[in-house]
Amino acid sequence: MRSADLVVIGGGIVGLATAYELSRRSPRARIVVLEKERVLGAHQTGRNSGVIHSGIYYKPGSEKARTCRRGKELLEQFCEREGVAWERCGKVIVALGADELPRLEKIAERGRANGCDFREVDGDELRRLEPHVAGVKALHVRETGIVDYLGVCAKLAEHVRVRGGEVLCEARVERLDSRGGEVVLHTTRGEIVASAAINCAGLHSDRVLQLAGERRPARIVPFRGEYFELTPDAHGLVRNLIYPVPDPSFPFLGVHFTRMALGGVECGPNAVLALAREGYHWDDVNVADLTDTLGYAGFWKLVLRHAGAGMGEMWRSLSKRAFTKALQRLVPEIRSEHLVPAPAGVRAQALGADGALVDDFLIRSSGRVVHVLNAPSPAATASLAIAESIAARLDTLP
Repeated sequence: MRSADLVVIGGGIVGLATAYELSRRSPRARIVVLEKERVLGAHQTGRNSGVIHSGIYYKPGSEKARTCRRGKELLEQFCEREGVAWERCGKVIVALGADELPRLEKIAERGRANGCDFREVDGDELRRLEPHVAGVKALHVRETGIVDYLGVCAKLAEHVRVRGGEVLCEARVERLDSRGGEVVLHTTRGEIVASAAINCAGLHSDRVLQLAGERRPARIVPFRGEYFELTPDAHGLVRNLIYPVPDPSFPFLGVHFTRMALGGVECGPNAVLALAREGYHWDDVNVADLTDTLGYAGFWKLVLRHAGAGMGEMWRSLSKRAFTKALQRLVPEIRSEHLVPAPAGVRAQALGADGALVDDFLIRSSGRVVHVLNAPSPAATASLAIAESIAARLDTLP
């Protein structure tokens, strides 16, 4: 049995950022990070699009908007200081026709309220920025960037270790017990007694909450995002980042193009139900995970609400031709032969019993444990600001 002041469950970017922030605030604290996989950032962190978001999409005053803006600043400073690959390259949010202009203006209103650096451009200026894109008008978000998030994780873990902390891989939490003013964590690497714990378990965050004896206020339902990568001869079709105007009736953004910090251009994702919480392919099936999803009334309410759009997403998953056609709406010159499969990701999305996706970050305290129960995009961008928020919560624990 080992003892610690603070234990962080989860070695993704939010967990590592939290451990880094806590070690910075309390250099003498004994901090332990527990990651069930053999490597850090194996799931959402290592499989996302690598974008540093500006915060232009998010409801003003929301936790997402606040922490995205603050986190973006902290992340850029960290990368510059630590030599992590990143670039402020900019992106365009493209209205394809007059019917999308009111929605584009609503995004612009949010961007102005959130203090984002962007400008409105007409079709001619749009094609000077992205010569191969379709569209009648766009927002040019100059401050959007790209970054190597796994590189960020490596540096965060390095700082935790230098300050005397431990980062343990292949350490799965199997039970959480509260005992007086302590938390006892039963793990595959032995027992740890800690003054407090922080649940940053991502895809399994609601189950860690259950291990602590609490009821889930929302349930993680895994959605797989499938990507293609452009072949090198097609890289010239995309200069930086090209995004659509989101459809407000559908809870996901839609396919887009992203130049990556370490090279290459990704396009996607679609959004389909994953048959396992770590289900990166159609044949990845976990009966317990699937039963948990299909037995949840909130899931079926979501399905009924978005049945048509959901079927379209599934068809694009099964048909490369359909996926290509969706991409051609933004970049008409894209051809099927330009696309090669890229690794998929799974989004840990909290879903309420009413069938609505939890829109904002969801962080709850229970005894001596802080639970991060919903942290989808832009959580990677916001990670260092989320860590500040968690550190402040720890100060208020009983």
